[in-house]
Amino acid sequence: MQSAHAATVVKNYPRIYDDAMNLGMPEMIFIFLLALVVVGPKRLPELARQLGKWTAEFKRASNEFKNQLETEMMNIELDERARKQTEASKALPPEKPWEPAILPPVGVVSRSTADAVPEPEADPEPRELPPDASMNEPPTPVRSTPDA
Repeated sequence: MQSAHAATVVKNYPRIYDDAMNLGMPEMIFIFLLALVVVGPKRLPELARQLGKWTAEFKRASNEFKNQLETEMMNIELDERARKQTEASKALPPEKPWEPAILPPVGVVSRSTADAVPEPEADPEPRELPPDASMNEPPTPVRSTPDA
């Protein structure tokens, strides 16, 4: 029975934060008229400008404070990461220079001599053109004669 009673109390309890921060048009008109009566029509624009300057200054200061906090938090995180990296590098063994995982085979690896691949021969030197050939004429084929 008490749990049902507690549920109704929670349901009927007004939300103070939401209600206090919710200013509608009627509330705004009431505040404006009250300020007009208390301050007077001559000083009201001046006070509104001052209030606007104060709120702008407050926003600027709060944004600067927020940015300083974020910068300090970022610096702390970077310091922690750098410290962790140095600790991790101390815990790991020193790195060896790069070594291939599979070493190339030593010697000829084949089942028979037929499988062996011959080494490529050096390219023969290119033949030179005869000295009397010009660039505008097509080259003449060189005929080889059998030695007899």
